[in-house]
Amino acid sequence: MASIKALKKEIHGIKERNKRVETDKAWETSWTRRAIILLLTYIAMAIFFISAELPRPFTNSIVPAAAFAISTLSLPFFKEMWLKWRTD
Repeated sequence: MASIKALKKEIHGIKERNKRVETDKAWETSWTRRAIILLLTYIAMAIFFISAELPRPFTNSIVPAAAFAISTLSLPFFKEMWLKWRTD
């Protein structure tokens, strides 16, 4: 049988892990993360369009960045639908 000290250490480890998991989840669902990815997508596409010598690279870069934004905004809705379907 485990000692009380060992059990306390294990509980402390579980609490620390839960804290990390909650922080990671908060980051994954944060608007800050979405905004950063949106901006990086826009910049990457603008660089690509410039290097490919396509017309209006800064304007055309809005399309893939907007597509990303729309997809991330719709995911929670589809996740909820999927979870309902899965649990029913």
